[in-house]
This record gives sequence, structure tokens and C-alpha cells, in this order.
Amino acid sequence: MKIAISGATGRMGLAVARLAQADSDIEIVGGAAAPNDPNQGRDIGELAGIGSVGVAVTADMASALLSAEVVIDFSVASVVKSLVQLAVRSKIAVVSGTTNLDADAKASLDKAAQTIPILWAPNMSLGVQVLAELTEHALRRLGPTFDAEIVEIHHRKKIDAPSGTALRIAEAISEGRGTGRDRSFILAREGETGARPAGSIGVLALRGGDNPGEHTAIFLGQGERLELIHRSATRDHFARGALRAAAWVLQHPPGLYDMEHVIGLRPA
Repeated sequence: MKIAISGATGRMGLAVARLAQADSDIEIVGGAAAPNDPNQGRDIGELAGIGSVGVAVTADMASALLSAEVVIDFSVASVVKSLVQLAVRSKIAVVSGTTNLDADAKASLDKAAQTIPILWAPNMSLGVQVLAELTEHALRRLGPTFDAEIVEIHHRKKIDAPSGTALRIAEAISEGRGTGRDRSFILAREGETGARPAGSIGVLALRGGDNPGEHTAIFLGQGERLELIHRSATRDHFARGALRAAAWVLQHPPGLYDMEHVIGLRPA
């Protein structure tokens, strides 16, 4: 499997590079980062601490995609639209874990998916996918008398809040209540907010240290509380999930997929 990495010098890009290089069935053929990235021109493998892989970081996304079958993207939201447009021209698949996408970027994914296979997910962890499934199941069993809240913790350098994963878990709660992927969540509370609206879902973001990600779904009833927690110790499982998704998406026709498809929670 020949992969290019978008966001190659970031934490996730380097984790993907390290794990890909350790797999004899995967070849890194390109890597792109922002034009002002100080690591432009450096070997991706050296940046990842695995020795030279013969691929230099470039600002030219088109050249990074030249020999690739699939691009794995952990960049920033502003890059996604141009990336998928280039992927369509190059006829290569896309796996993206970039979050905080606006409506225009999401529309570009939908349009490109008519031509190439695209997998977008706010979290590539298999454990998080199971957490979302358990959360949806819990709400169906507990019923409307239980309130639902989400608390997420990430490192101090994370640029968006709440995390895409927290919003995905909130959507799973909505699905468990039978309201679809409703996104009318409470993202902040301050002052005299009044009583908690029935059926509301609060999402609280905490930032600090080097925490790669922790998500807790809390269900509060009368005299009892249930918590479902996923904690990440490293970023490696996100990278493994992305590489698994890349292998999966190459075996499927054009369309827009997510990790639920990869692990069989939804049919492709």
C-alpha cells in the first residue's frame, strides 16, 4: 500500500509514518505540510525518529500525492477542500481524521466521494468507535429519565474545542434517544442558566498537559450514575486505525465512509 501523509510533521502524521515504516506491506511515498513549517525539506523518517525513508516534506501537495494510492490526512480544516480536489484529479483514496470542518469542507467531501472512496472520521480509534456504540445502546436502555453529559480532556496545544470525538459521542446519545444526529448541544454554561432543559446534552472541554485524549460519557439518573470512559495513553492506536482504514477504503468503491464501516457496525 503506497501512502502519502498530509500533515506529515504533526503528532499524528509522524505516528502514522513511524507505524507505516514498521509494516513491510506499506510504503511512504509522499508527505506534505504547511509552507511555513520549519521542517520543510527534511526526511519524514528522520522527523519520526525511524531513520531516513527517502521522502522529504514538501509544501506541494500535488507532488506529495504523485505515486500514492491513498492519502492519510491529519492536517487542519482549511486544507481539506483543496486536498480532496487534488485527490480526485489524482484518482487516489482519502482517509482523513481532520476535525472542525465547516460546511464548505464537508460539502467538498460529499462531492469528491462521488468519484473516489473517502473515509472521514473525527477519531480513528477502534475503542472510541465501540464507546460510541455503547453510548447509543446505553441511552436506549436507560430511557429519557437519565440526563447525559460528556467531558473530554486533551493536551494544551489542541486548537479546537470541543473535540470532534466528543461531538460524535453526543450524536450517538441523540441516536440512542431516537432524535437522529441532532447537534443542538450545550457547549458552555455560565450565569443563571435556569433548570437543565429536558433532553439536552452538555459537552465540556478541558485542556492541559500532554493528554492525547480522554472522553467520558456520563448518564445521571435519580440516585445513580453510569460512566463510560475511553482513555488514550499514546497516539499509536489512532495511527493504527488510520492505516487499517486506508487498507479498507482501497477495497471499496467511491463513497463517503467512516470507521463504523471499517469495523462492521454499518454496511458499506
